Amino acid sequence: MVREWLSVLRLGKTKNDSPEVDDLYKSLDADKLPVHIAIIMDGNGRWATRRGLPRALGHRAGVESLREIVKTCSSLGVGFLTVYAFSTENWKRPADEVSTLMDLLVEYLHKELQELHQNNVMIKTIGRIDELPSKAREALKMAAEETFRNTGLTLNLALNYGGRNEITEAVKQIGRDAAAGKLNPDDIDENIISGYLYTAGMPDPDLVIRPSGEQRISNFLLWQAAYAEFWYSPVLWPDFRKRHLLEALVDYQNRQRRFGGLYQSKK
Repeated sequence: MVREWLSVLRLGKTKNDSPEVDDLYKSLDADKLPVHIAIIMDGNGRWATRRGLPRALGHRAGVESLREIVKTCSSLGVGFLTVYAFSTENWKRPADEVSTLMDLLVEYLHKELQELHQNNVMIKTIGRIDELPSKAREALKMAAEETFRNTGLTLNLALNYGGRNEITEAVKQIGRDAAAGKLNPDDIDENIISGYLYTAGMPDPDLVIRPSGEQRISNFLLWQAAYAEFWYSPVLWPDFRKRHLLEALVDYQNRQRRFGGLYQSKK
């Protein structure tokens, strides 16, 4: 009983948690948490539309969910959290909505940076960051420089990101290096390709979460998610909270990961 309680404390339980959340914490095994969680933050616009609100308010509400999930992952001891914040296709949205998203990114980084830094969170980005507005690039650079020595949760912000584009750029660079004699084509394997992706040096995601009821990957981490477990929820992202994350983790821990092979029980 004492061991169980110490484990719950280590997992970041707080005195303000509801009985339902308490029960979910007690169901978790601290030694079987995913190392890398990826989340497709979906449903902001629908959340606002259903309430007769501007879409911009849905995105702002989504920031609150991000804040809580980052804090929970950090307290749980998760190593990596990658969130799909802005895709290469999102530029097709109305200009005012894109501008709002960029402003919210800058606002989030300025408001949360100190707390993230104090909680040992490292901030990184994946995607075509050089194509973002200058104010967003500057805020991201500041956040990365401030937190690059941190050793806790790595928060990956996927911005102007597309999985097909990522793989295409990796193939191009591999071709250039092979043509320059830096790489023997016969040596190219999965590890080599992984080393040319935005996520080079990071473990592949163990768990991909998509709220909002949609069940598709939407060009997100196409290579990296080859053997990830997927967890879907009808809850729109602005309503997604600690309880939902814990539900995903409990479900994840009850699965048998085979990685293409057969499950072998441990005797």
